[in-house]
Amino acid sequence: MITVKNLHKGFNGVPILKGISTVFEQGKTNLIIGQSGSGKTVFLKSLLGLHTPELGTISFHDKIYSELSVNEKQNLRAQIGMLFQGSALFDSMTVEENVMFPMEMFSKMTTDEKRDRANEVIKRVNLIDSNHKFPSEISGGMQKRVAIARAIVMNPKYLFCDEPNSGLDPRTSILIDNLILEITQEYNITTVINSHDMNSVMEIGQKIVFLQNGLKEWEGTNKDIFKTDNKAVTDFVYSSNLMKKVRKMYLEENQ
Repeated sequence: MITVKNLHKGFNGVPILKGISTVFEQGKTNLIIGQSGSGKTVFLKSLLGLHTPELGTISFHDKIYSELSVNEKQNLRAQIGMLFQGSALFDSMTVEENVMFPMEMFSKMTTDEKRDRANEVIKRVNLIDSNHKFPSEISGGMQKRVAIARAIVMNPKYLFCDEPNSGLDPRTSILIDNLILEITQEYNITTVINSHDMNSVMEIGQKIVFLQNGLKEWEGTNKDIFKTDNKAVTDFVYSSNLMKKVRKMYLEENQ
C-alpha cells in the first residue's frame, strides 16, 4: 500500500501538484488518469522518488519515504519494479539478459540461480523460445512482455507502469492489461499505472485517480466512473461517441 498525504510539488515557483491525498491499494491496479498537463507524470515521478515534494508525505506501508535513511531507500528501491513507456530494453542484450539485469544489480544469487529465476518469469509472461533473441527480433507486444518480466523478476512489492500500452495495437493492449492485472493479484503487488488508455480504465481500473490542474478531481473504481456526474471526469472519459454508448449501455443494464 502507498499512502499520499497533501502532496505539493512545483518548478520555478509554478505549482504542479496542489495538495494531492490518496491511497494506492495493495493487490489492486491503481490508475492515474488526466489530460496532458494535469500533473500525472510529476505525480508518478514523485512516487518514485525522482522528485522531492515541497510539502506532504509519501508512505510505503506506513514508512514515510522522506524519513528513510540512504540504505533504507536503497532497500525500498529493490522492492520496486518499473515498466517504462517504451519498454526501455537494452538493445545489445538478449531477452534473458534483459530480464536478469535487475538481479545483477540487486541480488547476490549465483549465475545459475539468476538464469533459473529469469526463465521462470519469462515463462510466466508467456514468452516461448525467445530467451536468446534480441529486442529488435521480437514484436512490440513481446518486448512489453519482456519488460514486465524484468519488472517482476525481483518479486517487487510495488509495480509502477508508465503508459504500458503506448504504441500497441488494441488487441495487444488488452493482453498486456490482463497480464498486469493477473500479476498484480497473483503476487499481491501495489500496482500504479499512469495511463491515457480508456480501455485500460474500464477493464482494469480497480482504483482510479483523476487529476486536473494538479488537483485530485475525482477517485473511484471503473464501476463508479460509469455512474459519476462529475463533469470534468465525464468530459474526459466519454469524449468519444463509442465511450458514450458504452456508458449508456451500462447505466441501462444497471438501473
